[in-house]
Amino acid sequence: MADTAVPSVQCDNDRTRVTEWRFAPGATTGWHRHEYDYVIVPITSGLLGLTGPDGTVTQAELQAGVSYFREAGVEHDVQNINDFEFSFVEVEFKK
Repeated sequence: MADTAVPSVQCDNDRTRVTEWRFAPGATTGWHRHEYDYVIVPITSGLLGLTGPDGTVTQAELQAGVSYFREAGVEHDVQNINDFEFSFVEVEFKK
């Protein structure tokens, strides 16, 4: 069983939540659904494994400092498939 990714909430108010996520090699977030629109800002470059609702696993290559946006409703489990620690900052936009 893989370790669980470690979240550190840096800011949480009525409009936004900012969380730094750190993943040891093999660590996962666990299955979750995003309740808010969000932006991911990778701190590290590397690959993440994404398991979707139907069990399909895809890989995403992230580059440090290159952010991306997703709308609320995304469901997945995220896994660090690198042999080194991986981290990103997640910014959620509360409604």
